[in-house]
Amino acid sequence: MLRLSDEQWERIRRHFPEENAPESRPGRKPAPTRRVLEAVLWILNTGAQWHMLPQSFPNYKTVHRRFQQWCEQQVLREVLKDLANTLREQGDIDEREAFIDATFASAKGGGDAIGPTKRGKGVKIMAIVDRHGLPLSVSTHAANHHEVTLVQLSFDFYMIETKPEHLIGDKAYDSDDLDDKLKRKGVELIAPHRPIASSRRKTAARYDATHVDGWWSGFSRGCNGSDGCSCDGSTTPTTSSASCSLLQSR
Repeated sequence: MLRLSDEQWERIRRHFPEENAPESRPGRKPAPTRRVLEAVLWILNTGAQWHMLPQSFPNYKTVHRRFQQWCEQQVLREVLKDLANTLREQGDIDEREAFIDATFASAKGGGDAIGPTKRGKGVKIMAIVDRHGLPLSVSTHAANHHEVTLVQLSFDFYMIETKPEHLIGDKAYDSDDLDDKLKRKGVELIAPHRPIASSRRKTAARYDATHVDGWWSGFSRGCNGSDGCSCDGSTTPTTSSASCSLLQSR
């Protein structure tokens, strides 16, 4: 069972207000927020359906309702920003060099921002990570958009104020237009120019970025449209996974 340590919970608890009910109100008392969050993380970690939540956690309907509230109120995004900036102040995030990559998540359940592709309906999870693999930006988009068109949107969800000096990606990000736009923001794009490119740099870019994609695949609860999540890059389970990653890195 996934459990938050006391130190981890104290670090983020101010973002998660407890539900209160009048003493005179009959029925079950509100579930402790810490247990609800641990239940959400269990769902993300296992990819199980909500009704399969073990009985040791609060009722799955309560957990799902609270999770949707956190999504709508941007609670998880605020947690992510808080953790990322704390790590940066401590020197644990190195934003000078960042890596970008995307992964496809099937979304057979449909949704407002689900895109059709040759691989079926789905979403594209965009990630920008630092050189240690810690997430700096996480967003989801319809899968029928090319990565080049989503890079600047990914920066809309960047968690720290300072942009990276160098942004490294694979050949999917080889675009003169994108290169020029990022240069105007002080970011140098490094991507293999298809036939030519330092094989060492190319390998490094793929390794570091796909490392974080693989970690999120472990949290297999992507935004598949079945949970009522809007795929706008800010209210998806992916954000919860990134928050957990930053929390565990402290």
